[in-house]
Amino acid sequence: MLRPYERLLKYVTYDTQSMEDSDTFPSTKKQWDLLKELREELIAIGARNVELDENGYLYATVPASKGNEDKPVLAFLAHVDTAPDASGTNVRPRVIENYDGGDIRLNENTVTRVELFPELKKYVGKTLVVTDGTTLLGADDKAGVAEIMCMAERLINEPSIPHPEIRVIFSPDEEIGMGMAKINTEKVGASFAFTVDGGPCGEFNFETFNADAARVTINGVSVHPGYAYGIMKNASLIAMEFNALLPTREVPAATFSRYGFYHLTEMKGSVEKAELKYILRDHDPSKLNMRGEMVKKAAGYLNEKYGEGTVTVEISHTYRNMAEVLIPDHEDKLEMVREAHRELGIKLMELPVRGGTDGSALSFMGIPCPNLGTGGHACHGVNEFICAESMDQVTELLLHICGKFTDV
Repeated sequence: MLRPYERLLKYVTYDTQSMEDSDTFPSTKKQWDLLKELREELIAIGARNVELDENGYLYATVPASKGNEDKPVLAFLAHVDTAPDASGTNVRPRVIENYDGGDIRLNENTVTRVELFPELKKYVGKTLVVTDGTTLLGADDKAGVAEIMCMAERLINEPSIPHPEIRVIFSPDEEIGMGMAKINTEKVGASFAFTVDGGPCGEFNFETFNADAARVTINGVSVHPGYAYGIMKNASLIAMEFNALLPTREVPAATFSRYGFYHLTEMKGSVEKAELKYILRDHDPSKLNMRGEMVKKAAGYLNEKYGEGTVTVEISHTYRNMAEVLIPDHEDKLEMVREAHRELGIKLMELPVRGGTDGSALSFMGIPCPNLGTGGHACHGVNEFICAESMDQVTELLLHICGKFTDV
């Protein structure tokens, strides 16, 4: 039976990077390659009702242990895609045994420095999986995939482990915010679920940002610069002016914990036309609404200055804070998770997610779904790493949680 990190070493060799602005679902065809491999692995370990649907969602069932057939169904989810932020092509993972606690040279140009990633100090003497410095690793979220696969295999091969019926779901396109866009909740068929997605072992998330997206379009007037006096409106310059009207310290690099932000994710333009894309985030929904109003106010100011229609704003809903669902109605389930950590001696870290998860969307679809960490660090970049022993711990935690949910 493979350890989780050994499964991970295989899974990361599949390039599954998702892509924004794609007109297909999943957004990239290459995600199908890993999904098909996982389908065959689930069949091989003895999972039931294994189905890969036309939208790239892989569903499987682990039957309940004897005497627990009437317990509510529990689901575990992980996503197969990797982020567009760094290359996921030709990932070459490296295993470092008995890590010495120092900086890790990934290649001649790239070093993972303890000064920037002090969490490395926790893993002295452990086994780390790192990149070659040219790609991300893909532990976000192939580590979650590997841990769920190992959990399922253990449950099938060791019938003495108590558990309700378990649904296993692997999904596409989480990294571009579309992970739950076409999921079939009837096929999930669970009363409660967990995503296993990113973060160190012991991280437990049941609060996320509220999230909107803003698209700002600047309409300029282009004429020959020699005859531009009193006529030209340079859309790119107005776009820069627009961004300067937003609070300069309310950006991701200057905020933490529950403080929200405006994040400029894309800027392009010419004299005639420019476009800015922002993500707006806040744990407090009223403050998120205020951020949207601030964007509109900046547009209004520039329209007064340069003429109506110069700046247009479209604000769209992305996701909402799953704490609205989880805290009022499911405190008993959250306490079970806390107990599972305590009983295994895993340090619990209840942290608000400075982002969202597939569980955010799923919770508002009627299946409450907090998140559990995988053991991963520094995701979405070449410094991404994960500890093999942490992955073992996460798998044990999943099994322990399964047992807890036989008491529901």
